[in-house]
Amino acid sequence: MFKNPARAVPSVRRMKNHDSYPYMVECAAEAARVARGVTAAHLPLPTHCGDWDVRALVNHWVLYTSHGLEHRALRKPLPEELAKRDFTADPDWAEAYATQLDRAVAAWADPALWEGEIDLGMGLLPAADLAGMIIKEMAVHGWDVATTTGQDFRVSEEAARFVLGVVETHADLYRQYDGFADPVPVPADAPTFDRALASSGRDPRQRASH
Repeated sequence: MFKNPARAVPSVRRMKNHDSYPYMVECAAEAARVARGVTAAHLPLPTHCGDWDVRALVNHWVLYTSHGLEHRALRKPLPEELAKRDFTADPDWAEAYATQLDRAVAAWADPALWEGEIDLGMGLLPAADLAGMIIKEMAVHGWDVATTTGQDFRVSEEAARFVLGVVETHADLYRQYDGFADPVPVPADAPTFDRALASSGRDPRQRASH
């Protein structure tokens, strides 16, 4: 989830537990929809995420929000093979992503999995915190992908408020590990999801030019 995952991740404030599950379901469905709108022609295009092209961004998104999400539920580390895989090399990668998202979301359906802590191999993190951060990844990187490929990423007001809460809670942590840029100013009455994007260092007024 962080651009430099080799650094230690300190413990952060606990999110509300299984109450967050509906937002996971919603954001996963929207992520799958956006993925299906990405074509082979989009993959080499530049993005606003540093030096990542769409292929690199999608691979990061798929890895952490589907495979990573399931492995965290199972309390298993991500295999190195997955971290190195080019998921987009499969012409049907978007359907494979949708299937893996379904598996991952189903794995988190048990409220007991939202309790306790998860060992990331670089420190412990409350399970509910980690789940909330991955939901945020679905939405924020989903917006990154959508914006670059001429799409929109749509979430309910409730899910947008949740994502905003995660961003605001963990913004300093993400900036410490190069996950967020400096916040972008937006009007106080900007839509909630726009405020979440702005707080994460994204300009919500940015739209795809391709």
